[in-house]
Amino acid sequence: MLVLPSVLTHAVAAGFSRGLKQGVLSEQGSVVVDASALTEFDSSALAILLECRREALAAGKSFTVTGLPARLRQLAGLYGVAELVPATA
Repeated sequence: MLVLPSVLTHAVAAGFSRGLKQGVLSEQGSVVVDASALTEFDSSALAILLECRREALAAGKSFTVTGLPARLRQLAGLYGVAELVPATA
């Protein structure tokens, strides 16, 4: 499981993104991202989730997100990408 940090804004997204591909490749079979720690975020969090999805699908793995904050789910809907960030309970 990949765990997102509590703060994922534009200022820190590039640093977090650097290790993302390796993190995705180290997951077995499916990639699950835990977003429950997110307390401060902007659209960069969506960009990270979409990048993670791309890497997972390119590696032939499924992709889901757990603990997606309601505000981030709303932002995904606003940008029209909610179906690309499948959230589980």
